[in-house]
Amino acid sequence: MKLATFLALGVACSTVPAAAQDRNLAVTIYSNDIALIQDTRSLDIGKGRQTLEFPNVSAKIEPATVQLSAADIGIIEQNFDFDLLTPGKLMEKAVGDSVTIVRTNPATGAETREKAKVLATNGGVVLQIGDHIEVLRDDGLPTRVIFDHVPDNLRARPTLSVTVDSGRAGTRPARLSYLTPGLGWHADYVALYDEAAGKIDVQGWVTLTNTSGTTYDNADTVLVAGSPNLGDDNGRSGYNQYQQYQRRQTRGTIIKAGTESGTRERLGDYYLYPLAQRTTIADKQTKQVSFLDVHGIPAEHGYEYRNGWLDSAQEPESAQTVYRFSTSGHQGLGDQLPAGTLRFYMRDKRGDPQFIGESQVEHTPMGSMLSLSTGDAFDVKVKPMVVKRTAISLFRWQTTMKYTLTNALPKAVTVDLMQDGLWGDTRIVSESQKSDRTNADVATWHVQVPANGTAEVDAVFDTRF
Repeated sequence: MKLATFLALGVACSTVPAAAQDRNLAVTIYSNDIALIQDTRSLDIGKGRQTLEFPNVSAKIEPATVQLSAADIGIIEQNFDFDLLTPGKLMEKAVGDSVTIVRTNPATGAETREKAKVLATNGGVVLQIGDHIEVLRDDGLPTRVIFDHVPDNLRARPTLSVTVDSGRAGTRPARLSYLTPGLGWHADYVALYDEAAGKIDVQGWVTLTNTSGTTYDNADTVLVAGSPNLGDDNGRSGYNQYQQYQRRQTRGTIIKAGTESGTRERLGDYYLYPLAQRTTIADKQTKQVSFLDVHGIPAEHGYEYRNGWLDSAQEPESAQTVYRFSTSGHQGLGDQLPAGTLRFYMRDKRGDPQFIGESQVEHTPMGSMLSLSTGDAFDVKVKPMVVKRTAISLFRWQTTMKYTLTNALPKAVTVDLMQDGLWGDTRIVSESQKSDRTNADVATWHVQVPANGTAEVDAVFDTRF
């Protein structure tokens, strides 16, 4: 029998929720799936002890963070009711109680009613009707169930109730503020690169996602670029540490950190990105808002190859395709960049933009130089090879390396050839061209590889422990 639920009930509240025009929402969203909600409502509060109810709060509210402020009230206790009213929940709460089963004869349309006691809802509804036990089946026959009341702990919407002691009666504004997960944002960037001009156009989008279980209507919304420390609550601290570890293991994108200050508002050590207009953030919705649109920025297309240790590769390996540009206010993007994903496009011979790869962008201060990789180069290869490794003593040896770079493109390219893993006291005894010692562990050669040609780099390393 197909179960349909019929309710003709009202739920009594100690106060009437404020009308929509008497509600003011301010939402501050952080990039690590946490948001601060500040919900101001005009409430008619009586004198003495009473319970104020706030429907339409986040279904994921963190009760310990709730603060309620209003003139001449004291807080006694608060409760968060998140067990929502559904047909299944209503039947679960009716276990041990009586309901009315209404069956309709499909041939005649006649209805019959029977009183039934709900015995269980484990994998199905088990009823006691008179002296027999019956299981409600979903077999398409028209059946509905009538309940006498709605249990007090079932709510149509997530509701926060606060018991207060009011010193006077009257209508006044009350501000409810709390933290909630389920509201987050990240930045997405679209870059169109012009190879001939050496220019790039970049558009930045804020992508909002709401899975908090409620809708925030006409909210004054501010986004915070940064990830405040959230302690160990729900394991988020460990997750943030894991993210930081992962970032250290991957290729960095900032090759020179900026030192410029812009006009964007700051909050402590974070940057604020307020939306220009109030917006409605619907539950289970993704919303995008533009915050950056810059054209004709100088950019450079290059290649990188990193050899992890003084060792040989079995076969030639692809260099990484990279694009470098500045966030400076002078011939750059002229803004701070919140972390996100940048997707690159380039026009084909027909003039159509085509996707060529994507890269992650870190939180980037203004005036930085970025180097973003879009993937492996098809025609630019590097083959590192150990020519000779000689033990000088127990704690010292010399390694002779040869790097062969090939270029199948019809134009010359520059490859930043990086030898990593120079830990310990490792020195370059000789090299066929001068390198830059990027840091104690990395040496970099800027190798010119001719069109449809080959280039080689030779180096001898002396390692001591």
